[in-house]
Amino acid sequence: MKKNIFSEKKKSPKGFYAALGISAVMIGSACFFAYDQGQKLTEEFRAQTESEAPVGGRVTGIPKPTAPPVRATTAAPSTLAAMVTAPPRTTTAAPVIAIEPEEAQEANAEPVEELAAAAVGLEDVKPPLADMSSILEPFSGRDLVKNETTGSWQTHNGTDIAAEVGAEVFAVSAGEISAVISDPLWGVTVELDHKNGFVTRYCSLAADLCVQQGDTVSGGDLIGTVGDTADIESALAPHLHIEVLHNGTYIDPIGAFRS
Repeated sequence: MKKNIFSEKKKSPKGFYAALGISAVMIGSACFFAYDQGQKLTEEFRAQTESEAPVGGRVTGIPKPTAPPVRATTAAPSTLAAMVTAPPRTTTAAPVIAIEPEEAQEANAEPVEELAAAAVGLEDVKPPLADMSSILEPFSGRDLVKNETTGSWQTHNGTDIAAEVGAEVFAVSAGEISAVISDPLWGVTVELDHKNGFVTRYCSLAADLCVQQGDTVSGGDLIGTVGDTADIESALAPHLHIEVLHNGTYIDPIGAFRS
């Protein structure tokens, strides 16, 4: 009977341990190589970072977040501010001057009496109202006075004579109606040219006038009635605001009526 050499042959342990040792060497070599490469990459990255970073190691150039734009709004002007900045008068009145109260004393010029003396040329003078007893605001000349409605300091170019709404207003002397307007500040206004260098102006009238532009009137003729149309003097009681000019210069109306 033949022996089975394959079944009886014993396996040698030397081959197994040799293979195991070779595998361990290969694994160790691979780990060392990977560690060595990692160290080199780390050193290169560190050197590059230090060369590019600014002094102190601070990194700059990082974009900052931007806040959303804020929408600006503008407050609507008050009614009084809109009135003060209204368009200038369409007649020949001097512009309103507004300065601080302490500066008003320095704005004094010719005395009112000297200006009123020029009114001697008005002939056959009649009072503009039947009752001239109550003066609310006198003519200021070139002195600045506080406007009770606007609160600003300005010249008062006419005289405010207290009167009930509806009181009759008369021409102070003969002349021609040179203008009939609805002024944004002074309301319904009639301008009377006396053809001798004198002009009288009647402001804050009611809309139902008795004259129109181009009419010729005599002293004492009815012009219209007192209204409450002068917004710039609305803080005062009802009144007639009357102005007198001589050769383009404002003079005291009361002085002119007494001449």
